[in-house]
Formats: sequence, C-alpha cells, structure tokens
Amino acid sequence: MSVDSREIARRLLARGGYSTVNVDTGPESIGRGPTAAEPAAAGHGKGQRSGSLADHPDVAATTAQFDGVDRMFAELGVPNPLYLPHDGTAGATIRQLDRDMINFGSFNYLGLSSDRRVMDAAKDAIDRYGTSVSGSRIVSGQIPLYEEFESALARIYDVDDTVITASGYLTNAAAVGYLLGKGDLAVCDTLVHSSIVSGTEWAGCRRVLFRHNDPDALEAILKMSRGSFARAMVILESHYSMDGDVAVLPELIAVARRYDCAVMVDEAHAFGVLGQRGLGIRELYGLPGDAVDVWMGTMSKALGSVGGFLAGSRELIRGFKYSAPGLSMFTAGPAPSAVAAANMALNVLTAEPDRVERLRENGRYAFTRARSHGFDTGTAEGTSILPIVIGDTQRTVLACVALLHQGINVNAITYPSVPVGQERLRFFLSSEHTHAQIDAALTALASFVDCVDAPGAS
Repeated sequence: MSVDSREIARRLLARGGYSTVNVDTGPESIGRGPTAAEPAAAGHGKGQRSGSLADHPDVAATTAQFDGVDRMFAELGVPNPLYLPHDGTAGATIRQLDRDMINFGSFNYLGLSSDRRVMDAAKDAIDRYGTSVSGSRIVSGQIPLYEEFESALARIYDVDDTVITASGYLTNAAAVGYLLGKGDLAVCDTLVHSSIVSGTEWAGCRRVLFRHNDPDALEAILKMSRGSFARAMVILESHYSMDGDVAVLPELIAVARRYDCAVMVDEAHAFGVLGQRGLGIRELYGLPGDAVDVWMGTMSKALGSVGGFLAGSRELIRGFKYSAPGLSMFTAGPAPSAVAAANMALNVLTAEPDRVERLRENGRYAFTRARSHGFDTGTAEGTSILPIVIGDTQRTVLACVALLHQGINVNAITYPSVPVGQERLRFFLSSEHTHAQIDAALTALASFVDCVDAPGAS
C-alpha cells in the first residue's frame, strides 16, 4: 500500500465529498434505486418512452454514483472495497491484494466451506451426477441425494418434509409469493431481509411492518388490521443479519396465533449458530416443529455451500414441490455438488458440536471486547454477528478502507441495508477465529476512531 491508515483518514476527511455516496458492501442491499438525495439522471424518466436500457434512471444513477466512487479511490491510491476479488477460500483468513488478511467479511460460521470432508463430498457428487442435474426436479431432475438431505433436515426441524432449492434469496421470495396473494396480508418485522420484501411484491399482497422484535407492536397491528384480510402471515428472521440479535420467537408466535395468522421464520443466519447443537432457534427455545408453519434456511452460511430450503407439513411441502414457481417448478434443481457439500457439512455439525461452542465463545468474546473499547454494538447479543455502529456513511467506509489497508477485511454497511444514521461495520465471527485476530481488528478500529476524532481531524 502507498499510504498508511492515518493518511487515508486525513485524505478522505480533507476531500469531504464521501458523505453523499451511499455504498453497501454487503449482500443484503435492497437495491431500490436512487434516493431523494440522489435523483435519477435527467433525460428519460420511468414514465417516458425509450427503447434503451442504458439510460434507465436507476442504471444511470448507479453509473454516476459508482464512477465517482472509483475515481475517488483511485485518487487516494487505495483499493475500492466493492467487488474486491480474493484467492483461495474465505475463512478466518482470506487472500486479497496479494496478502493474507484476517477476515470478518464471510459468513462461513463453522469453517466448513473449506473442510476437506465437505470439499471431497462435493467432488464425489460431480463424479457421480455431473455438474448439473440439467432439468427441473419434477421432470427428470430428481436424484437420491436430494431426498437424503431433505430427510435429514426434516428430522432436525421435527416436521414432515422439506424441499431444497438452488437459491436462498429465491426460496424466500418464491415461498411468500406462492403462499400469499391479493387480498392477503404479510406482517413483517421491520428488519426482514429484502428477499421477503421481494416475495410480498411478487405476491401482490398488502405488506405492513411491525417494530423490530416487539410483540406488543405486532399485536397492535393485527388488532387493527387482521379482520380486513382473508389470510395473514407473520414473517420474521430468527437471527438478524445486520444486528446480531435474536427474535423473541415464543412471544411473537403467541401473538400471531391469537389472530389466526400463519408464521414463517427465516433461519438463514441461525442454523448452525443458535441452540446448544447449532440446530437453530427451534432448538434454542425448545419449540415443537409445528410451532411455526414455514421454516426457511440456507446452505450458504454455516453449511458452507449454496442454496435454500423450506421445512413444514407434508401438505405444504408437496404444494411447494408441485405447484410453486421458482422452487421446484420451472427451475433447475440445485447443483449436486452443492447439496452433497451441505449434507456432509450437516454430518460434521452433528458429529462435532465443539465447533458451535467455539463459535459461541468467539461471539461472546468479540462482543465483550467491542464494548470495552466503547463501541456502539446496537442490539447485538454476543452472537456470531457483531455490528459496530459508526452512524455516518463517510466514516464507515473510511474505516473499512483503513482496516483493509492494515490487513483486516470487514464489511461496511450503509443505506439502504440499514437506515441513515445506523451505518456500521459488520463483523462475522466464526469458530475458526482466534482471540488474537479479534483483538487485532478491534484495536486497529479503536486506533482509527481515535485518529478520526482527534482535534483538527475534520
């Protein structure tokens, strides 16, 4: 690198132009186009006639925004953290910019994406089934491997059946789009993932939001509006990816059932993380499998693979498999290698519970150390997700770049993934991180904050 982190801070602060640039290095950006502060480019509006997509207002605004970002980083002589490639596997360390870095940017919670057993299982599946099943599961694309993994997940969730898919995002969107329609109501926690928002738009249902993780707020909404809709479903996450807090699920279920609502829970960041054995929020609270109607999860986090799954009653899963567009209908089955990897990762998770305990201990340690530095950790609870709220776009991205310069990879999260004023660095902890790595990152961040807050720094 050509400059040190203090020089990066001085140059960025002196430049003074970053606060108008909204940058999100995380995968959860809703991507809803230009904001009021960033109007669409002049020329063709959405209601104006044009045969070109290059001047689509959202495309034009994004182009202008990120051309400016690229120029700024080039002028500063530092790397742009967006779409920054890496070599090798993404574990507790990562190879970027021709150096080994401490990595807090990947949700490989149990280190299984690079486990030799998991990788060998994926390779064996390719040898047996090829790289693709080359068809929809319902017509010619079914293999025994799918049923084996689905049965294992059904046992874990204490339900009749599950269905696996090629995409976690599509799993949420397609499930909500299938279960709800016009005249129905989706009651969502304010912080639900954008895939659920997409699903409600697909469904054409009414979507209302209740205050995050607040049973009283949920009840107030249902008391006022439930009677106006034929069907209603309460949708929430069990472990929130931006905040690291855990849903008060039993209380939320109780409210939903009082008002005759179905319940869907997104377990993407909970499976492999929550509960004594890492089996998710159901295990954490000791709930029966039918406590909710739909359990959703992904293979891309703790299971070290890619894809999604839905778990529930026999009738519901049959509906998903036989008549839900985007799940098993009209889409190719998941890659055999991905399912084999997830299946082996599940076996390792079951056989080696110490991985989950190490993850829990690292989450607690990082949370305690962050608080000792005086960082704002929001509503985090000491889990595998540690947000450190900076509260300003410019300083958040500045911190990300400065840490990158010091060999530490951590994601800057800004609007629209979080509200304005809640911009943060998000640390993903894993079972493979050491206390020394955690201390190094937090100490470097503290030094950076001291530099930025020093008299005369801005």
